[in-house]
Amino acid sequence: MAGMGERLVIGALLAAAFLAAPAAGTTLTLHNLCPYPVWPLVTPNTGFPSICGNDIRLEGNGHGLVSFPSPATFWSGQLVARTGCAPPPRCETGSKRPAGVVQLTVHSAEGAPRPDLAVYSVSLVGGFNVPVVVSPQVIGGDGPCPALGCAADLNAGCPPAQRVVGAGGRVVACNGPPGYFKQRCPLTRTTPVDREPVEQHCYAPGELKVVFCQPAMVDVDADAAAHPDVVVAEN
Repeated sequence: MAGMGERLVIGALLAAAFLAAPAAGTTLTLHNLCPYPVWPLVTPNTGFPSICGNDIRLEGNGHGLVSFPSPATFWSGQLVARTGCAPPPRCETGSKRPAGVVQLTVHSAEGAPRPDLAVYSVSLVGGFNVPVVVSPQVIGGDGPCPALGCAADLNAGCPPAQRVVGAGGRVVACNGPPGYFKQRCPLTRTTPVDREPVEQHCYAPGELKVVFCQPAMVDVDADAAAHPDVVVAEN
């Protein structure tokens, strides 16, 4: 039987091996439930590699679905939904403000008691254009991993002075104000110092699912999400 000293050494070696082991990749899935096409723009933060092309068109009504792996090491970036593109980069919304921004970080150890922390949020600091919700799928991971974002169509009730009107007189984006955004969508960030009122310490999620026009702040129907009619629509 191993003595106390041997057990401590073995425990230390196992902990070191755990910390040194490469993290498994986190899949990023984008699903469009809006009644119109969305062109997602995924932009890495400075110093990080691109993880997908930005000419993807996701057809509406649940038909547009795409998944791709993030790097197995620390990565950080953001995602914006573009609409009314003909084709990108000429888009009615999403190429500039106002637009909601999904902020994503995977495999981070900063400020965490252990590695492989995923950090995510939906920022409306720069305005709103498309409802978007981020829902981690904790496959082999753990921790509080709440769905965050905005399921409401904030364009519908946007104050007249804050509206962006597109083709046909439709309101396609909204500039605010922050109080209006926060009242309708409390699980978003509406000012530079704003934070969500829920705990988030999500470790090693197997998938980060970003859903456009999710009907409510709950997971979409698993069967419908798993069996879309079209995987990725062509431009």
